[in-house]
Formats: sequence, structure tokens, C-alpha cells
Amino acid sequence: MSIVTVQLGQCGNQIGFEVFDALFSDSHCPQGLCSKRENEAYQASCKERFFSEEENGVPIARAVLVDMEPKVINQTLSKAAHSGRWNYGQHSCFCQKQGSGNNWAYGYSVHGPRHEESIMNLIQKEVEKCDSLNGFFIIMSMAGGTGSGLGAFATQNLQDQYSNSLKMNQIIWPYGTGEVIVQNYNSILTLSHLYRSSDALLVHENDAVHKICAKLMNIKQISFRDINQVLAHQLGSVFQPTYSEEGSFHYRRNPLGDLMENLVPHPEFKMLGVRNIPQMSENSLAYSTFTWAGLLKHLRQMLISNAKMEEGIDWQVRPPLSGLPTRGKMSLNKEFHFNTSIANLVILRGKDVHSAELGAFKDPALYTSWLEPVHAFSVWKTQRAFSKYEKSAALVSNSQFLVKPLDTIVGKAWNMFASKAYIHQYTKFGIEEEDFLDSFTLLEQVIASYCNLGF
Repeated sequence: MSIVTVQLGQCGNQIGFEVFDALFSDSHCPQGLCSKRENEAYQASCKERFFSEEENGVPIARAVLVDMEPKVINQTLSKAAHSGRWNYGQHSCFCQKQGSGNNWAYGYSVHGPRHEESIMNLIQKEVEKCDSLNGFFIIMSMAGGTGSGLGAFATQNLQDQYSNSLKMNQIIWPYGTGEVIVQNYNSILTLSHLYRSSDALLVHENDAVHKICAKLMNIKQISFRDINQVLAHQLGSVFQPTYSEEGSFHYRRNPLGDLMENLVPHPEFKMLGVRNIPQMSENSLAYSTFTWAGLLKHLRQMLISNAKMEEGIDWQVRPPLSGLPTRGKMSLNKEFHFNTSIANLVILRGKDVHSAELGAFKDPALYTSWLEPVHAFSVWKTQRAFSKYEKSAALVSNSQFLVKPLDTIVGKAWNMFASKAYIHQYTKFGIEEEDFLDSFTLLEQVIASYCNLGF
């Protein structure tokens, strides 16, 4: 089954390119540490999901590129064409000459309705190329104007026109000290609209990815390309093929459906985060060896202490004792900042993958009381190594990891809204104060629901 990717705005298009490049590079990597036959099956599964074949033999990304300014799309098309390995379709882009000026309302209320038909026609043509559509993967930022405003509008349209297909939005959470004065307004409007129309939000925080580049990849002058390549690596580690079940050598055919089934048991909880281990520069990798026991011990502690990378993990955080009464449990949670989960999926790739022991992730203390670990924890595996790592693990988690950043963004937006700062820039394009209040109400409810998981 195939996934159609929709790249929106500067951020979405730049990340989208790196994602397809990472997927292609990995699937054609000769050092997959598995048999030739297994490698061919892996390649075929990746291709069916993300690429279609054209007559000249160059794989074409199953993607639609949308931006309101031509510069980034032209750069993205040029980079793909010059790679000589894969390309975007000739008629897969839509761009205009005028951007959205970092105004969510302009992207949503002006560009959206004005260009709806053209954009949806492009998406339909891409869907028609799929033998079987698995769903849509929508890549966008939430702080600017086009990616966030037009992205929210396009997701709503997809929900209306393809209500039976799954929609996952990959959203980039802005830097805490962002460069856009109205980024908190744009963010709350994006999140509240996506919460109504998307099946899951896969969130990456710019601050966390920046730290990975600095501390784990040892990059001195960090560029957006460096950040996007880390994001692409993390997304590839989730979306590349894995076996459909324990002991099977057939690759799963419904990646989005399986992700949703394993991680989103209730529509109130649809915020997902990704953690990877190991992540390091080529130089460091040459001197490193890994065991599954060591990798998984670190990954579990990253989960429960809400660490985004393996450096600087707080080893003092422990799961609350399941025998404790609720009040005792609550104070422990507060004291140690324990990150309670609804659901977790661990994806293991590489050598001796079937020997990995995952019992520690099945501890009921890690999860909310209304879901048994048997339903809350899943594992996907493949012996085929990913990227340059002999052994690697990814954790996709539906947990309390975003409560603090979300609360911060809502608080900052509310403070500006209370003093009516910049509201006129939105009302002149049809977004009323009532729309802001609806967004605040919905997100306050999301925060409360996630906060209550630990009780």
C-alpha cells in the first residue's frame, strides 16, 4: 500500500526532500546485513510505499509539493533532479508568487480557498497512481503562514474528500525563542485545527533536534539542512519496512494503519513523538559497538525521563510503584517528572534483532491505568539494518512528552491575546476572536487529558 506525501511551505518541502533522499539511500544501501533476497524484498516494499516507477527507470516520489513562493520548490526540484537517483513528478508542484507573510489567517482563509481546486487536483492525480492508497503524510511547520495555515486548510480538505484514508501530520514545533513574533498564535491555530481533522500528529521540536546536531552529531555550525537530515533519519527509521509479525519474513503492508492502531487508542490523544538510538557522527560510529540490552536500557530511560536523546538522561527518574495509592503516585510523578505513556511502539532494525529482550517496556507502571500493557506496547522488527547502524532502535510514543511545551505555547499566546496584540492581522482575513477562544479551549482540554494520565 502506498503513502502520498504532501509537502507544504518552505519547511515541509525542505524536510520532504531529505526524507525521500534518506529513504532511497537506505533502501539502496549495499550493507543491509541481510541476504540478497531479503534486501530485494525490503527495497520493493519501500518503493511501493514511497516511489512510483517512470519509463526511464528513475523512481518518482509519491509527493505533492505546495508553497506560495517559487524559490524553495525550485531548489527542491533541482536537488532531486541533480541527485540522478530519484526525482519528483513533472506535474506534482503548485506554487505562486506571493507568500503568506507568516500569517496563519492568510494561508488558511485566502490562499486555501483560492487555490483549493488546483491543490486537490494535484493530490488526486497522485492518488490515482497508487494501486492501493494507505493514506497521507503531511509535512509542515506550525509557526509560519503557508505551512501552518494552508497546511491546516489542506488537511481539512483531505478529511472531507478522503474520509476513509488515514492522515498523519508531521509538524515542526518552533524554537522556544523563535524569530516570528506571532508564532504562538500560528501554533495554537494550527494544532487546534489539526486536532479536528488529522488522525495523528507526529511532532518534532526544533530545540531538541538542534541539541542532537550539536551534542550527538558534533556539528559546529548547525544549518537547517543538518536539522532536516536528523529529522529525515528519524522518520525513515519509523517508516521503512518491518516484518508484519514475529517470525514472519513478509513486510507489513499497512504502515500508517498499523501505527495508528498501535499508538492512537482514543481521539483525545493523538500527539506522537520519536526517539532514536544510537545517533552519532560517522567518526564516532567507527569506534562504537552496541548491544540490544544497552540500547534498550537507554531507550526506556529516555522514555520515562522524557529525554529526547541519550546524552544527559536523568537516571534518577523511576516508574511510580504500582502498589502506591493514587496520591502517593501523584507526588512521585511531580517530584521526578515521570513521563506516563498511553502507548509505545519500539522498532528494532539490525543484527540479532530476534534476541532483543523487551520485557522492561511491558511494565504496567509505564502506562495509564486504563490500558493494559498487552494493548499499550508493540514491537516491530527487521534483520535488515537501517542507514549506517548495525543495530538501531526507534521509539514512537504517545505520552505526556508535549505537555510542558504545549502549555508554554498556549500560555504565551493567551498573554498576547489578552492584550489584543496583533489580533487585527488575523481578523482582517476572517479569523475572529471566537476562533482563537475555540483554539484555547480545545488545547486546554488536550493538556488536561494528558496531565491526567498519571493519576
